[in-house]
Amino acid sequence: MVKASAPGKCILFGEHAVVYGQPALACSINQRMIIEIEKEETFDSWRLDGRTFNPRKHPHVEYIRKHLPPLDGRPLHIRIRGTIPKASGLGSSAALSVALCGALQQLRGEPIDLLQASTLSHRAEAKAQSGRASPVDTAASSYGGFVVLSDHVEESLDFIETRTMEVNGQQLEWHLHTFNANIPEDVALVVGNTGVHGSTSAMVKHVANLIKDNPVRQVELETIGAITRRGIQSLKEGNMEAVGQAMTENHMVLRSLGVSSPELERLIRAAAPSSLGVKMTGAGGGGCMIALTRNPEQTVGAIEMEGGRAFISEFNEEGLRFEHIS
Repeated sequence: MVKASAPGKCILFGEHAVVYGQPALACSINQRMIIEIEKEETFDSWRLDGRTFNPRKHPHVEYIRKHLPPLDGRPLHIRIRGTIPKASGLGSSAALSVALCGALQQLRGEPIDLLQASTLSHRAEAKAQSGRASPVDTAASSYGGFVVLSDHVEESLDFIETRTMEVNGQQLEWHLHTFNANIPEDVALVVGNTGVHGSTSAMVKHVANLIKDNPVRQVELETIGAITRRGIQSLKEGNMEAVGQAMTENHMVLRSLGVSSPELERLIRAAAPSSLGVKMTGAGGGGCMIALTRNPEQTVGAIEMEGGRAFISEFNEEGLRFEHIS
């Protein structure tokens, strides 16, 4: 048996604006997806969590297993477990794909290859989502830490790679970066889940229509870009008050764009008094919010009092790793 795991992620800054050429910052969190693989001894077909594997139901798994097949050609049994809530904007699907890449690398006797895992899992996610997947989720899950996605190379950051992909006849290009953040030990990230599944495509379309009907509102996306750059610099300096202020400002612009929701706003209002900064994370319309806080238990309690599900996370979680089999 082999086992690998990969972390989820949250978007700290830049959602929606990244579609229009502004940078976005994601960070890995310490909720993870775990993949265990062993040779299938009973059946002559692949199995997934005890059932016959259905490639149409799991197209990202199918894509990865075809590109990293077992060297002896024998069928495998894949088991999935983890602590990342599904359909919450925290990258559970991307983490699953990355962890699967790692487990298959290990099974093939290969060393861990973060670039291969990031690239292959991104292509698998894009195929499963009809080409719409950004590489930021799979990059944050593969490399861990902080990942910045931009439409050009950012000279002030550490360059990781350039990713290209053809989508609907158009050649897309993304530039991925990282940087060293200075995070004090007394600061935590609290994630609050509304339990409402927002539609990424619907929120992206909403913003597109907003800009089309009123082009002057493009300036709000540029404002998010400026906030993102300020937030990155504050993380480098370890100025958590400034990071929190930037998060809150980012959320105010996103709310103005109409991508928040009553459920998100209720949790954000509850968390704000005990936090340095609060915002939605991801596409919006539901999903999760995040709070930067020095009082995580108090913040969790406030969110749960308003009906949300909350947990304490950590910044800068390690990326893809092989796990020890006990």
